[in-house]
Amino acid sequence: MKKVLKRFWPYIKEYKPQYLLVLFGIILTVSATTATAYIMKPLMDDMFISRKEEMLYLIPLGLIGIYFFKAIGRYIQSVYMNYIGQHVISRFREILLSKIISLDMSFLYKNRSGELISRVVNDIGRIEYFVSNMLPELFRESITIVALLAYVIYLNPMLAFYSLILVPVVIYPLVLIARKLKKYSHRSQEKSADVVTRLTEVFNNSEIIKANATQNYEMDRFSVENWKFFKINMKSVYVGEIVSPMMEIIGAAGLAMVIFVGGKEVYDNKMTVGEFTAFLTAVGLVFQPIRRISSIYRRIQDAVAASERVFEVLDTQNKIIDGQELLENDIKSVEFKNVSLKYEDTYALNDISIHIKQGENIALVGDSGGGKSTFINMILRFYDPESGEISVNGKNIKEYTQDSLKHHISLVTQRIYIFQDSLAANVAYGQEIDVSRVEEALRLADASAFASSLENGIDTMMEEFGANLSGGQRQRVAIARAIYKHSSLLLFDEATSALDNESEKRIQAALDEYTKDKITITIAHRLSTIEHADKILVMQKGRVVASGNHSELLATSEVYQRLAGEFDK
Repeated sequence: MKKVLKRFWPYIKEYKPQYLLVLFGIILTVSATTATAYIMKPLMDDMFISRKEEMLYLIPLGLIGIYFFKAIGRYIQSVYMNYIGQHVISRFREILLSKIISLDMSFLYKNRSGELISRVVNDIGRIEYFVSNMLPELFRESITIVALLAYVIYLNPMLAFYSLILVPVVIYPLVLIARKLKKYSHRSQEKSADVVTRLTEVFNNSEIIKANATQNYEMDRFSVENWKFFKINMKSVYVGEIVSPMMEIIGAAGLAMVIFVGGKEVYDNKMTVGEFTAFLTAVGLVFQPIRRISSIYRRIQDAVAASERVFEVLDTQNKIIDGQELLENDIKSVEFKNVSLKYEDTYALNDISIHIKQGENIALVGDSGGGKSTFINMILRFYDPESGEISVNGKNIKEYTQDSLKHHISLVTQRIYIFQDSLAANVAYGQEIDVSRVEEALRLADASAFASSLENGIDTMMEEFGANLSGGQRQRVAIARAIYKHSSLLLFDEATSALDNESEKRIQAALDEYTKDKITITIAHRLSTIEHADKILVMQKGRVVASGNHSELLATSEVYQRLAGEFDK
């Protein structure tokens, strides 16, 4: 817990004014709690036994005053504890998401989206208690215990010893229980991520589930994870709920000892009935914060486990190290020099060398798994070469900042990303919306007709995943987005696969004019997409096995001849 508290401390100490107000509320609450025990003595001795008439007025007014200050203290404490908690957690969600989306693509590929969502939502939610409630509650209950113990010892030291002798017995089992709870909390949070993952897959793949009538199959898969989650949570409940009855039994034993010893003191006239009542009240009040501390300790284990999972992500280091130099000018050349990259034991790219100049249109063809998408991903620095070098404008790509590099690159893939925003915002994604530029980009992408047919034109809101668009329309939007960015390097990975031949020809004609002063790299399985490329690279198992234009490859490459035949089909 110390290690986790140390990590949170830089954030916690920023809330000193709020913590001072929480402390003020705690002091009011503790003072009122101690006064509740203190008022029992005059209540019994002066009001009931001595029958002092003025006490009929003073004691009720005193009780109202005590609980008035206690209520104010609790309100101030609760409001500012929640303010601290909500504020820190809101910041932490942003910090964690910022860290996740800044990590290498290899990290994002390896970690399930449900797992990452669970860390941002569930784990962050669990640590709210740690940063907002734990310190104030521990402080409040500890001060309450100290204040009440001081009052109990002041009233009768010997009786205090007998009544509190059982308290140390509680500590050891609490430590054992806490260890168990932390273990179960880790497992519960991991299983929670599994549940979120299953839900994410169900919602993201609803069309294929419906098309295959596999609702029951998916429900069975979800049910397995759901009930595993239930069982782990119940184990935590079985262990955690032992604390409360254990404290009740120990508290009852302590109270019984107080009644026995204190009763003898009253019988021997060594203690008044009022003193004994005040003592009994104070001892009863002591066991309440002790019981609450045991409950706090249990909840801390859950927060500590969640915090460890959050800091595990925050401590993850990128393998792709950002450069320092800004790429300010357009990309005029891209060169691969003996570039190789392995995925585990298999080469994704193997000794690739090519020099691409401004205005060139390069096409990549080959069987699935040949390394085409990896080639594109290397330019985006999703991965770095294990050997060799990629240079842009004659300088190693690693020397540029990734943001400035990607500012000059537009990517369109088979998987189209449509955000829940207006059509215009999707085209101008991440940039200020210029209506005339949006309309021009849509025109070049052959999307003007469908855009104007929408209810609110380019201001029409897109549904999740672009569900209110057809596959071809989504691809047009993605191409328009690439055009709007006005990059000097365009990467197309099956960018027109959902379009009919006529639409593709219209877009291709527009793009040929638009890209004549840019570098274009295209992955395609249609002959019409690549036959006019300046150079075609034929890739197999990470190697370039042939290169040339369409006519040259038809004459010299058997692999390309086979692929060209498959394209025509």
